[in-house]
Amino acid sequence: MQKTSMFIEQNPGDYENGDNRKNLDDDGRAKRTGTWLTASAHIITAVIGSGVLSLAWAIAQLGWVAGPAVLMAFSLITYFTSSLLVDCYRAPDPVHGKRNYTYMDVVRAYLGGRKVQLCGLAQYVNLLGVTIGYTITASISMVAVKRSNCFHEHGHHVKCQTSNYPFMVIFACIQIVLSQIPNFHKLSWLSILAAIMSFAYSSIGLGLSIAKVAGGEHVRTTLTGVTVGVDVSGSEKVWKTFQAIGDIAFAYAYSTVLIEIQDTIKSSPPENKSMKRATSIGVSTTTLFYVLCGLVGYAAFGNDAPGNFLTGFGFYEPFWLIDFANICIAVHLIGAYQVFAQPLFGFIEGWCSRHWPDSKFITSEHAVDVPFYGVYYINFFRLVWRTAYVIVTAVVAMIFPFFNDFLGLIGAGSFWPLTVYFPIEMHIAQAKIPKYSFRWTWLKILSWACLIVSLIAAAGSVQGLIQSLKEYKPFQTQE
Repeated sequence: MQKTSMFIEQNPGDYENGDNRKNLDDDGRAKRTGTWLTASAHIITAVIGSGVLSLAWAIAQLGWVAGPAVLMAFSLITYFTSSLLVDCYRAPDPVHGKRNYTYMDVVRAYLGGRKVQLCGLAQYVNLLGVTIGYTITASISMVAVKRSNCFHEHGHHVKCQTSNYPFMVIFACIQIVLSQIPNFHKLSWLSILAAIMSFAYSSIGLGLSIAKVAGGEHVRTTLTGVTVGVDVSGSEKVWKTFQAIGDIAFAYAYSTVLIEIQDTIKSSPPENKSMKRATSIGVSTTTLFYVLCGLVGYAAFGNDAPGNFLTGFGFYEPFWLIDFANICIAVHLIGAYQVFAQPLFGFIEGWCSRHWPDSKFITSEHAVDVPFYGVYYINFFRLVWRTAYVIVTAVVAMIFPFFNDFLGLIGAGSFWPLTVYFPIEMHIAQAKIPKYSFRWTWLKILSWACLIVSLIAAAGSVQGLIQSLKEYKPFQTQE
């Protein structure tokens, strides 16, 4: 049997009885067991991230007209381009072609050349950025629990300063343990738990917002969002609008892990059929939550909506419910971190095992009997490299803890190449669409329009980061 990368762990038990064919898929790898349900859980875990909590702020910048329009536009674009990408998992035929295990493999099969390196750079920098962003967000949610209890005991006027750093360390320690999950195929239980958590905290945020609206407290909302001369200056309005578009673009992005999720699905029914079903469930569920949380959050807070309405203390009471919601956010982000980190882990481990196939440190697996689990195959390279990765992301998160600007920049940088450009180019190559035909023309127009959106959003985020840097002192407690 051909040597496979360590990204898919081969279980020696599968081969002992000699009847190994039924335990293997058509490509000689361990049989995939994923379904549209587990794929939907992976998608929801990847998509309904911390982005949902900044949507009330984003709608406040854009207003009642542009806000929902931008949300729906990105939802439709993400669904359309994801459906194109799903058909590229196998090449050249979407049902019977050769499997591609990563986004880079797909780009290599359809486009080739320099675009493969560009795809890898965009994807893995994005995954790195997301894991750093999630470390920051999880720590903010953990801090919010402590501060919520402090406000409840001492009153809302007290500063209740709490450092994020101990919580980043706790988050990193949990990730060091979870990072030893060998590959994406063993992650479904964590994704299902994380998806349940995302529903829980989104619903709590929504419920609290509805209660605030029903309470009849007057807040200012407008058709065009924050008002120039009242809330912000003219230039601030422009920059914050750009940043809000970036936040919404990021809130839908999961194409970075789409192919890796599809690679967990069993081949009957065809993977592209199951994945399209999972994509429609994932994107429609997400859109429903986003529209509800964004619009009801804006109705509750108006133009003063905080950047993260569960941790920005839009709500103080009932404190136990806010605490529970923030714990749900932290648990969800623990799972989401793994969904985004596993493709990066797999890429580095696969690359190393190809370059140093004779190294026992990199390739050999050692069986360890773990109580209540059974036999776990430990690999020393995996242990060292993944632990080092988690530590590095935690340290970077400690040095740059600005949440909204950071999210917007990652979203803007990866949205166009990974969510729009590559899926469209590969679809044109796969379907052999003639140049300058009607279909070719409108696909290109969509691609260029999304590039402009990405550049606008990136500009807004860079300006926001510059503002944050002016006021920032490293390793100091944030108020």
